[in-house]
Amino acid sequence: MAKKTTILIPLIVLLFCCCSAREKWHTSTVIYFDTVCEIKIFGSSPQFRSSMEAVHGVFSKIETLFSPDSCELTSPEVLNLFRRALEIHKISGGAFDISIAPILKLWGFYERDYRVPSPGEIRRSLNRVGMTKIEAGEFEIRLPAGMEIDWGGIAKGYGIDLAAQTLRDLGILRGFINAGGDLYCWGSNPGDAAWKIGIKHPRQEGFLGVLSLTDEGAATTGDYQRFFIREGVRYHHVFDPQSGYPAHGKQSVTVAGPETTICDALATAVFISKQPDSILDFYPEYGAFIVDTEGRLSRAGREFTLRIYE
Repeated sequence: MAKKTTILIPLIVLLFCCCSAREKWHTSTVIYFDTVCEIKIFGSSPQFRSSMEAVHGVFSKIETLFSPDSCELTSPEVLNLFRRALEIHKISGGAFDISIAPILKLWGFYERDYRVPSPGEIRRSLNRVGMTKIEAGEFEIRLPAGMEIDWGGIAKGYGIDLAAQTLRDLGILRGFINAGGDLYCWGSNPGDAAWKIGIKHPRQEGFLGVLSLTDEGAATTGDYQRFFIREGVRYHHVFDPQSGYPAHGKQSVTVAGPETTICDALATAVFISKQPDSILDFYPEYGAFIVDTEGRLSRAGREFTLRIYE
């Protein structure tokens, strides 16, 4: 009996190792910036475990650095992302502005205690808005008194890019990360084809259409994501930094391109701007799908394959 046990143990260990090393699709979800984030990767079970640990590490760091309560203004990541945000701010003619925090607070979007402020309150809050008022030195960002930064329009995409690159560095050649519409996909999908990315209909259940992407990111900004209604008027969270009121003219904007960081910021900039083509002229590798207030779909920038649902 002892001899049989001695023979079986190595066989069991060998079988376990072979099974654990077999590559297959793995799926998990994590909470990232209060959003359910779906992660799907192709690899072995040990790769999946180490990958999820790495993703948790990346997301935890990004949330700490760029949360609404963070006062971190000296880290290299914060300085880098501020400079990238400032570039898009200038190119968009001020439409994209991460100093919008005082306006978001005034309207109650941080505490979800929504209200419609008076014109006087809005004018006073706008005195504390404007990225060009912020000084970015070599080692720190210096905010004037009363100003705050809201990283919501760029940090989520930045974290997704970092997480995707971390997984690729770990040898994951096929994968997908989606945090509430901000996403990155690489390699082929489980059907050995390009990934199919649904663009949510801003007023109905289901999708407007489906994008085909691989080795690229996408992000959506919509007036349906965070909003409240007063006296029949929809007030959403995408504010025009010039007026202090929610931007008008669009229901949603989806941008696709090489980096989710840029997609994230451009989706907001295009949503607010009256001249989206002029913005995308500076980013020829990116394209936008725009749904206006009447529900009409248009495109700007680079052409992507989109199957539209009638």
